[in-house]
Amino acid sequence: MGTTEESTSEPKRSRDDGADPTGTAVADDTEASSKKRAKQSSDANDQTTEDSDQHQKTPWSDANIPNTAHYHISWMHAEDVTHVAHNSKHGYVVSGSKDGVVKFWKRLAVSKDNLIPLATSQQQQQSASQERHQPCLEFVKSFTAHEKLHGLAMEDDWCASLGTDEIQIYDVRLFDSLALVNSKPAPDVTYSHATWFGFGPENAKALAVAVQESGAIYLYSTISHAWMQQVVTVHGKNAITAMVYDNVHRCMITGDRAGILELWDCQGEPLKKTTNSSPSNENLDEDSNDANNSSFDPDIDWLVGGPLTSKKHGIQYTSKLDTDLYALVKKKTFAIDIAITCTTNQTCYFAVYSQDDRIRIFDFKTASIAISYDERLKTYDKIYSKPPFLLDSMEYGTRAAKERQMQKEYADRNAHHGPSILSFDVTGKYLVVSTMMGVKVIDWHPKRHKLVCMIGNSDASQLRFTNLCLCPGPPKIDTQMELARRQQNDKGAGAAISVNDNKKSTTTEVAGVVKKTDALLIALAYQQRRLYVFSQYDVVDDPEAPTDILTRRDIWNEAPTAQDYITAASASAGSGSETIQQYLKSATTVKAILRTTMGDIHLQLFAKQTPKTIENFVGHARSHYYDNVIFHRVLKGFMIQTGDPLGDGTGGESIWGGDFNDEFVPGLRHDRPFVLSMANAGPNTNGSQFFITTVPCPWLDQKHTVFGRVVRGMDVCTLIENVKTDHRDKPLVDIRIISIDIE
Repeated sequence: MGTTEESTSEPKRSRDDGADPTGTAVADDTEASSKKRAKQSSDANDQTTEDSDQHQKTPWSDANIPNTAHYHISWMHAEDVTHVAHNSKHGYVVSGSKDGVVKFWKRLAVSKDNLIPLATSQQQQQSASQERHQPCLEFVKSFTAHEKLHGLAMEDDWCASLGTDEIQIYDVRLFDSLALVNSKPAPDVTYSHATWFGFGPENAKALAVAVQESGAIYLYSTISHAWMQQVVTVHGKNAITAMVYDNVHRCMITGDRAGILELWDCQGEPLKKTTNSSPSNENLDEDSNDANNSSFDPDIDWLVGGPLTSKKHGIQYTSKLDTDLYALVKKKTFAIDIAITCTTNQTCYFAVYSQDDRIRIFDFKTASIAISYDERLKTYDKIYSKPPFLLDSMEYGTRAAKERQMQKEYADRNAHHGPSILSFDVTGKYLVVSTMMGVKVIDWHPKRHKLVCMIGNSDASQLRFTNLCLCPGPPKIDTQMELARRQQNDKGAGAAISVNDNKKSTTTEVAGVVKKTDALLIALAYQQRRLYVFSQYDVVDDPEAPTDILTRRDIWNEAPTAQDYITAASASAGSGSETIQQYLKSATTVKAILRTTMGDIHLQLFAKQTPKTIENFVGHARSHYYDNVIFHRVLKGFMIQTGDPLGDGTGGESIWGGDFNDEFVPGLRHDRPFVLSMANAGPNTNGSQFFITTVPCPWLDQKHTVFGRVVRGMDVCTLIENVKTDHRDKPLVDIRIISIDIE
């Protein structure tokens, strides 16, 4: 596999280094807390130094959280995927895209051996999918539910999707539509968020629905299948930006545009009936027990939305002024995502990701901040080149630009429905956060307080992961169906399936070998129409994986675009009995000799795979465009760059004048030293500048066109790489191209 040679810029090399999640912990809003956090950060960094060798030898692992640098497989929607949720009771995953399509997927036992054979068309791949069992997920059903999807809410047996002015409710057990709620609770409202909760003595299910126009939260009852008369108005006119239900204390945690966090009761109290009384969530009598049982209607006579109490919820404060619930208001920011973990009534915390890119973890009982983390760009500006990230300035600059673009887009949406980027694991010990560096797994407890691993850090060079969905434990497997599939595929011999449905992870024993757990992490990515599935297997780094694995793991279950066809055709051209490397070796090539003032560098050019780039390079070489051009940028341990007639990195154009488009080929990657690649200023901005890498640089894949490799003269590249440079990385003594000879 080409990816077995790793660059030092890959954070995967130091997954469990004991470092603070961003190199620096953000203190609470008090001086005493600041000193405490500084000590914790120092202790964590000290532990890193002492235990780094041990951690590198024994990578961190957890049965319910994948720990791989690459995703296992990906599936498509027709448009960008914006929401994903998991139902652990029935083993389903539900995803939704911005065009209002909702898809149901059934979790399966994880396998690294059952990826679909590569196909050059959608029809061929659909045919191939009938022959081999899919790993991780299996498509079940699709609903065109809305014109635009605003939210997705999951409960044990039901799921709800929010459109602009209607709500679709599904029966998860039967993966079928249950009801369409097209009557609005109020005129001219647009739905933004929804969360299931339980109310009343029977814990009846209801759906709390927030709207964009105000802070009103409307309640839809599953008893009457209608809107309840009560409206929760604890946020006044401030639009809701995040909400989560605490099923242990039976309360809701919500945040609004003003930065106010509210905790309100969902269990409710019986309405104390008076003459001409109207439903209200104010002035609740905590000790009231005088519901009229003979005519009691929970939709009308049971009120929710009251304040939390020490007796019912175990809180240890009497006034919000004694808490940190106004911390976001003081910082002029607001919550965009909230996650909660409650292992017992005594141990409960909730994490808030705010618009200022900080994570604050609150103790539920005291509503005070236990610990904070800083995910701002200015923090990464100081630490991106340090462990565990080890990015160069070019790669970091590209990621930072995408991060700013994403932040601007969410700001333009007025933060009505930002990404769901926080999640606690089932034990509550780990906080999983999507960041520009990959998906972080943080052992967040103040006494431990360290980053334990980075998930998807290799793929993060191309994908900005956003929404996260942890799928712990085993899938719900139909054993007879699984056996039938194996027999049909002639894989049943010597295979026995053992399922312990709820307590232990599913295991498949083949020839006495027990595989890893079936836990999944499903991630969405910014401006991508795929959902990316991480498992305990890193199929890319597996030495036994096929060489076309980078293409094979992306499943075509939707009509591909023109670019999809080009990519697949390029990848499949060398498939079959040949490996990609053999295919490239036998393909039509052009050779060139790059004659420099420090020696000759012999190049093999990939004319068949990148015809436009080769035409440009050969045209410039034959017209002597490159003659006497200097190597204007040299970075030791990275690359040497040239091709700019101005000599400062700002000049150069193509043989046609201006720029030309990228030519990305899956088999041509920056997976080794001495790769010849085009320099650019962004997508499709190739001119005349090119560079030669001196180490593997996988983060440059799909960003810079690979059009050749050095086949002789590596020592010359090394000599150039090691020359002394100034503060702009320009050699102190000019190194020039004498000529380029094309053979």
